[in-house]
Amino acid sequence: MKIVDLIGVIEKYAAPELQEDYDNSGLITGNLSWNCRGALCTLDVTVETLKEAKENNYNLIIAHHPIIFRGLKRINGQTYVEQVIIEAIKNDIAIYAAHTNLDNIVLGVNGMIAKKLGLKNCTILQPKNKMLRRLITFAPVDKAEQVRNSVFLAGAGHIGKYSECSFNSNGTGTFKANEGADPYVGSIGERHHENETKIEIVYPFYLEDQVVKALIENHPYEEVAYDIFTMDNVHFGIGAGVIGELEEPKDEKDFLNFIKETFGAKGIRHTQLLGKSIKKVAVCGGAGSFLIKKAVQMAADIYITGDVKYHEFFDAHGKLVVADIGHYESEQFTIDLIHDLLVEKFPTFAVLKTRVNTNPVRYFT
Repeated sequence: MKIVDLIGVIEKYAAPELQEDYDNSGLITGNLSWNCRGALCTLDVTVETLKEAKENNYNLIIAHHPIIFRGLKRINGQTYVEQVIIEAIKNDIAIYAAHTNLDNIVLGVNGMIAKKLGLKNCTILQPKNKMLRRLITFAPVDKAEQVRNSVFLAGAGHIGKYSECSFNSNGTGTFKANEGADPYVGSIGERHHENETKIEIVYPFYLEDQVVKALIENHPYEEVAYDIFTMDNVHFGIGAGVIGELEEPKDEKDFLNFIKETFGAKGIRHTQLLGKSIKKVAVCGGAGSFLIKKAVQMAADIYITGDVKYHEFFDAHGKLVVADIGHYESEQFTIDLIHDLLVEKFPTFAVLKTRVNTNPVRYFT
């Protein structure tokens, strides 16, 4: 088993192109071509988790948080980040991070939170736009199905819960094959008229290379004509946070107790309770105060996140409950997500969930 094989599973699930511009997801140390002796799944890479990997003779650590987030000006072991990097390199341990790309999909970090809460009908809280591209191409009528199927297999044609979506219209295309050409139909030096199908298909931007490759490899023409347009439409499966509904409404205090038990929170910082039941729930793992106003706009009854600052609680405006359960607490089940993805694909390979609690925050009770 190569490291690239395991990383490929994660990147197919959460494309690295979906990470935010400020992020540093991806392979941080090591080499994708190395043989993998085992993978350790964790939220954070620390000195303790690195030691755990060494003790198990594992040479791959897959984390949610990138150990190098901002640039390093020196590596002399003065910080825990530098210590981890030094030891990882000395021991040939690869470190990989799947961070905001795993945040930005509906079945990612926030999908795990929603699952633990039992939310139904989940969608992205703040979808992104300009994530979609439209491909337009032209094929002989008798080859249109072949061309459509090839780009469908490459990942194009998905709209929400529907797949193999396309629009097709027939018309006449013209071309003249010049000297040196090898035309599929027609003759050198003569204008040819061909009954063609115009095919229009959408796809997420990060699949562009494989979609275009599939088109060209499966199109009968020597020169394939196609156009690509960026769409302003939002992609409801890509973006920040998740919003869904409880199967049955719950009392505010009962629901806060349920959250506390489910996530093992030592305490929950929250805005004033509003005296109404909880039905519509918005969530964002990690530091999610930037979505409070969006949760209000979407008429959520409660917004669950972490790292909310004092003044940010005011953004609730008495219209919903903001519950800060802690950064680690909200994202801890990401470890299960990464682990389960790999085990499902490689059931007999050594994949371990860390036994180290990497939460740096402690509570005096």
